[in-house]
Amino acid sequence: MEQILKDFILALRSSGARISVPETIDAMNTVKLTGYHDREVFKDSLSAVLAKSLHEKEIFEECFYRFFSFDTFSETTGDFPENLAPDIMEENSLLSQMILSGDLGGLASSIREAAREVRITGMQFFTQKGLYIHRILRHMGLNGLNQDIKRLFHKNTLSSRQMAEKLEKGKDYLFENVKDFVEQQFALYSPSATENLIEDYLKSIKLSNLEQRDFYRMHSIIQKMVKRLNDIHSRRRKTSKRGHLDFRKTLRNNISYQGILFDIHWKKKKVDRPDIVAICDVSRSVETVARFLLLFLYSLNKSLARIRTFIFCSNLIEVTHIFDEYPVGEALVKLQSGIGLGIVLGPTDYGQALRDFDENWSPLITNKTTIIILGDARNNYGDPQTGILKSMHERSKRLIWLNPEPRSFWGTGDSEMKKYLPCCHLARECNTVHHLERVVDSLLSLES
Repeated sequence: MEQILKDFILALRSSGARISVPETIDAMNTVKLTGYHDREVFKDSLSAVLAKSLHEKEIFEECFYRFFSFDTFSETTGDFPENLAPDIMEENSLLSQMILSGDLGGLASSIREAAREVRITGMQFFTQKGLYIHRILRHMGLNGLNQDIKRLFHKNTLSSRQMAEKLEKGKDYLFENVKDFVEQQFALYSPSATENLIEDYLKSIKLSNLEQRDFYRMHSIIQKMVKRLNDIHSRRRKTSKRGHLDFRKTLRNNISYQGILFDIHWKKKKVDRPDIVAICDVSRSVETVARFLLLFLYSLNKSLARIRTFIFCSNLIEVTHIFDEYPVGEALVKLQSGIGLGIVLGPTDYGQALRDFDENWSPLITNKTTIIILGDARNNYGDPQTGILKSMHERSKRLIWLNPEPRSFWGTGDSEMKKYLPCCHLARECNTVHHLERVVDSLLSLES
């Protein structure tokens, strides 16, 4: 029964419920107290231990009724042969005897036992359904059933032909029921595997190639990444506030107490939250990457001290107030339309954007500021204004340039990237969600 409970928890996880190892142990201890004999008590007890939110309660209800349903063969009862005399069935295999005797309960148990033996919980893709159907039938004794049918036809008596025909019919219905069972199990165990496959694909796809229909899913993926980064760096900050035990100094200061540690010393390391100035090219070739970079940064507000945001194409404007007034999702939609913001969406002019920033917002840059510039550096052969970028580099704590183009493209055609490189503390190719995650993670780590 313990394995059944483990399989049920696996089905819950596959459906999206987050269940930890301690919660699994709690569930097992709970079932030891309540037992399995009362279905409602069993269900309510597990629900109290395993489902922690309204969403997980809904997942639990659906999974419970699908997992603990026992309706196998319910719709085919009338199609199985009537009971035959035991002496006629003795020489047949166990599977043939169950079919000839109409033992539906035994067949249902045999299917579940075979499913456990072939580890059906490992099924992940719909292309594996046929494989698992074949494995279950073979484990139930399909070879013996086929041999019985062949032998009975070979006898060529009236009773043996009737029995062989009944076995043929029973075999067809057995196949249909095993097929239904495998499809039910696929629905229980496969969602997370399919979802993980799609997520892995979307994390590595170039954002410029992302379809509009995948934007919502991508937002969900980024929120998961942000939660992970927030958790990691929140723990680092808490640890830094408490400090690490300074073992040498503690021992040295407690020698006079004959080894008893009365005076404990902690080593503390300050972890700052980054002060960010984000400057994003929103021309057509870069706008999708800019959208997701800003989504990343504004979702990480717990880990950042301050963000000032600027976008540019033919000119540069500040859009920090948009993110102050609206939720991140709505703010990104407003930026995408550009209506009423004062930005000119003509040929990209990096030189003009740097001049605009230098004239209006230059005092923002201090030795605590991290500047993130996102753009392909394609300046349409205008003046790149490298002097302004060099000044920003010298006055800032760090200047990071993220370029959606591969490094091999940097400096080709109208790209000024090679001229800007000496003015950057760090320059990276950045065109996937994986790239964005690595950049943000390293940015937060560098502040320690």
